[in-house]
Amino acid sequence: MKPARFEYVRPARLDEAVRLVAGAPDETAVIAGGQSLLPILALRLTRVGCLVDVSRLDELARCDASARHVTIGAATTHAAIEDGLAPDPGQGVMRRIAARIAYRAVRNQGTIGGSVALADPAADWPAGLIALRATAIIAGPQGGRREPVAGLVRGTYMTSLTPGEIIVGFEVPVLADGARVGISKVVKKTGAFAMSLAIVVLGDGGARVALAGAGGRVLSLAGVGEVLTTWPDASGERLEAALAEDLVGEIDVADAYAARLHRATVMQAVAEARAR
Repeated sequence: MKPARFEYVRPARLDEAVRLVAGAPDETAVIAGGQSLLPILALRLTRVGCLVDVSRLDELARCDASARHVTIGAATTHAAIEDGLAPDPGQGVMRRIAARIAYRAVRNQGTIGGSVALADPAADWPAGLIALRATAIIAGPQGGRREPVAGLVRGTYMTSLTPGEIIVGFEVPVLADGARVGISKVVKKTGAFAMSLAIVVLGDGGARVALAGAGGRVLSLAGVGEVLTTWPDASGERLEAALAEDLVGEIDVADAYAARLHRATVMQAVAEARAR
């Protein structure tokens, strides 16, 4: 199928893009890489009157690093991160996350900001940025603001962005010396979103565990994180018990396969982090 007719605008400045989107929030959509939006439009699952292309805005392409943070522009592609063209908070973790996204053709066009703005609960970047304690930098009609990605992503295709707001980039804290990261992902086929994706960060002011694909939002597994913080060498049985508690009310307890799948990805991510 082909998408319904729409206008296409490529503003030269961020304030112009904000004005266009804020002026008709129900009729416009922001596009950067378009790897998720264009297929949806082509299938006519949604329609827009105008696409506002922000892929070439300078403000969304800026990447830099300091001793405490790295900043990644929202229009930075997965491929650019994979290739090391953007700064990394440590251990090449951003490169490792990017390299697992779909396949190279998608990574060449898809952007980190678009992934978070879409807020698919099985996408890689929402989980990765939540595990890394990243903060979103947002521009809007009322000026700029910042919000932790953990608060920005509210649920399936739901964010806290208000009409006219556009994600400009992400500020990611540099990992502490000695921090370790483990990643485990299962997909049904190459190019698909994750059936289960676990990202574990150890030794960075405590342990953090993010799980994608286990419901309508990325899960921060507080129980597993607490066990890993209190008992860094905790046994598999103790971790699995904490995981079972974290998943109560989040997945169908009768779905034995899903429970085994998420248990496997979390445990594999923990094992990888411990081994680094």
